[in-house]
Amino acid sequence: MVERRRRARIERERRIEDLAVQVVTAIVERDEAVAQAEQRAGAALRELTDVEGLSLAEAVEWCDEQVSAKEATRLRRPLDDGRPGQNAGRDASARSGGAGPGTPVG
Repeated sequence: MVERRRRARIERERRIEDLAVQVVTAIVERDEAVAQAEQRAGAALRELTDVEGLSLAEAVEWCDEQVSAKEATRLRRPLDDGRPGQNAGRDASARSGGAGPGTPVG
C-alpha cells in the first residue's frame, strides 16, 4: 500500500515536471519568435527612414498607424546583439530626421 502510493506520487511528479518543461519551452519559443519579428520590423523601419527618406512619423502613417512612434523608435534601435530594442545611447530618430518619442503623429 505504501509502496503503491510512493510510485503514484513519483509518477505524478514526473508528469508535472514534463508539463512544466513544456510550458517553459513554449514560452522560450514564443519569445524567440517575437524577437525575430521585432528584428524584421526594425530593419524595415530603418530602411523606410534611412533608405527611402521617410520621417519616422511618415513611416508610422504608411504602416496604418499599427505601430506608435514610440514603438517604432524602439524597434529601430539595434541592441548590441543585433536585435532591436531599447538603447538609450543612440537616438536613431535624430539621425534620420524622424519623430522622437512623444512627438505627435499625423
